[in-house]
Amino acid sequence: MKEEIIIAGFGGQGVLSMGKILAYSGIMQGQQVTWMPSYGPEMRGGTANVTVILSDSKISSPLLSKFDTAIILNQQSMDKFEDSVKPGGIMIYDPNGITRKPVRKDIKIYSINAVDISNELGNSKAYNMVVLGAFLSKKPIVSMDNVIKGLKKSIPERHHHLIPMNEQAIKVGMEKIEER
Repeated sequence: MKEEIIIAGFGGQGVLSMGKILAYSGIMQGQQVTWMPSYGPEMRGGTANVTVILSDSKISSPLLSKFDTAIILNQQSMDKFEDSVKPGGIMIYDPNGITRKPVRKDIKIYSINAVDISNELGNSKAYNMVVLGAFLSKKPIVSMDNVIKGLKKSIPERHHHLIPMNEQAIKVGMEKIEER
C-alpha cells in the first residue's frame, strides 16, 4: 500500500496540522511516512499545502507531481492541483469559496461542507478534522485508534481535552461526505 496525498488551502484552515496528524497516525500504524509542508510567508490567509505519503515500504522521495488523493479547500488550490490527481484517484473538496467546480471525469470527486458542519458542531476549529474524517471514509489507510494517537502526538498536551471533540468531528465528516 502506498498513498500519495496533497492537502491544499488557505493558511489557518488547519491544512498543515491535518497533514501532520495523518503522518503521525501512519507512524503509529508502523507505516513509512513523509510530511512536506509548503506555505507562503504570510501564513494565515496565504496559501498552504502539504504532501503526505504513507506506505508499507520505503519511500524513495517526498517530491511528487501527481497524487492519489487531493484534498482541496480553496479555489487557488483547485486551479493548481485538480490536474495533479492521477487518473482513477480521488478529490475531496469543500465547496465553500469554490467558484469553479472540478470537471475531471477520470477521478472520483467528493465534497464535504466542512465549514457548515464544524459550525453545527459548535467549533469552527474542528474544520480540518471534519475534512480528515471525509478523507478517511473513502481511504481508511489508518485506524481511528492511530488517528487518536496521532492527535495526542501532534497537539500540545494542554489541548488534549479537545481530543474527544476532534474525534467526534472526524466521525461526522466520515458520515457527511457526498459523491459528486
